[in-house]
Amino acid sequence: MRQRPLTLIQDDLVDYDQAMERMRELVGERQRDERPDTLWLLSHPQVFTIGRRTPMDHLPDPAKGIPVVETTRGGQLTYHGPGQLVGYLIVKLGEGEGIVDYVREVELRLVEALGKLGLPAERRDTPPGSELLTGVWTAETGRKIVSIGMRQSRGVTSHGFALNVNGDLEPWHWAVACGMPDVDMTSVQRELGRTSMDEVRAAVVTAFEAG
Repeated sequence: MRQRPLTLIQDDLVDYDQAMERMRELVGERQRDERPDTLWLLSHPQVFTIGRRTPMDHLPDPAKGIPVVETTRGGQLTYHGPGQLVGYLIVKLGEGEGIVDYVREVELRLVEALGKLGLPAERRDTPPGSELLTGVWTAETGRKIVSIGMRQSRGVTSHGFALNVNGDLEPWHWAVACGMPDVDMTSVQRELGRTSMDEVRAAVVTAFEAG
């Protein structure tokens, strides 16, 4: 894997709409070479986000009271909430490098981070005709622990990953996550029986060469 050091921004809980506005600013700065490649780590209040291809029957019951927001990233429905580590990646792709190449790198870096936490994980290739298996899965239990949805604009990536650390997993059961009705979403806490957000943040920062 190539060296790709990133500048780090860290926040705690940021409203999703406010984060999207700030992310657009960061992308514009990177496109104009006014900032280096950047990793922004944060969490969001409860929200479901959907892609342009998300079927209506995958959405949660409005009675659950969690807002649903359409986003510009790739992928299907995902959930964000406290106890989840979100990483937005504003990176200028190299010559001949596409967004799919970079998503694979992101998967492998997150596999590395989880391994350092004592949680073996893996990325998966998508069989022809199947829903995209983008993300990271636990090696031993086969559950999905990281959701990834990204896009590129004028050679710069945006959006990123959501790693379940120690938040409530129940909202994942209220909708069809990632376009896969049978997916079993998990967290570091569920798999290891212990965790801390600070520990997970530190492992992710190291895996992404961020500072």
